[in-house]
Amino acid sequence: MWVYSEKVLEFFKNPKNVGEIENPDAVGEVGNIVCGDALKLTLKIDKKTNRIIDAKFKTFGCASAIASSSALTEMIKGKTIEEASKITNKDIADYLGGLPNEKMHCSVMGMEALERALANYLGKPIKKETIGEEKVICKCFGVTDKKIIRAIKENSLKTVEDVTNYTKAGGGCGKCKPEIEQLLKEFWAKEETKKGVLGEPKKLTNLQRINLIQETVEREIRPRLKADGGNIEIVDIDQKKVYVRFLGACLNCPAAGVTLKKVVESKLREFVEEDIIVKEVKE
Repeated sequence: MWVYSEKVLEFFKNPKNVGEIENPDAVGEVGNIVCGDALKLTLKIDKKTNRIIDAKFKTFGCASAIASSSALTEMIKGKTIEEASKITNKDIADYLGGLPNEKMHCSVMGMEALERALANYLGKPIKKETIGEEKVICKCFGVTDKKIIRAIKENSLKTVEDVTNYTKAGGGCGKCKPEIEQLLKEFWAKEETKKGVLGEPKKLTNLQRINLIQETVEREIRPRLKADGGNIEIVDIDQKKVYVRFLGACLNCPAAGVTLKKVVESKLREFVEEDIIVKEVKE
């Protein structure tokens, strides 16, 4: 028997913002009724301020799915696109006072619906790990390797049971559990190689850090920006602070703040150091 917080029960029994916005500015749909959970999120956005002025949802699922979806709409109303883009599945669960481990996938579904809606509004492609274009590991629920790896990374998952709780992978026939176990082993093995002796993070010299930053920008960041008509220039590097200037279509893009954090800073933290800070130079 699962134990739900009072806030989960309240949002389930008296859900807020149920329905669908007529002529929405953004739509995000995730899940599949056949697999047990589905969510459609619609948003109304003030185009002058890029602020979400209304949000509604339609959910097919359990009490946690309904509560998570309703909570998400309350969390994002009044926020700018940049602010909303920073909301994670953990934020949704925390807002509800916690969710049973077996129901954490409901908060992940909310986060993915929000990501799709914002990408829809900005006219950008959805992240591959959220749309299942890679290898399907769990055929019962259509969960890909990319989605599993993302869940492992963002939530520090260590067991197959953890992965099932956050993604539903392995929760059907169970035939995919050996593959999930292998993904866990490979991911954490790679994480260990990033660390030095006794598990301490490997320390970089200033020269090594600068070279890695430049390589990452050229390999991981610039091609992605140029694909959307934009570009980026490194203005300065001060220890772990990187100052950049956007060019082309990125220069006056309303989603520049999102790109700065979700693309530039995220990639530098992944390939250089976890505490890199990126700041935009506008002059």
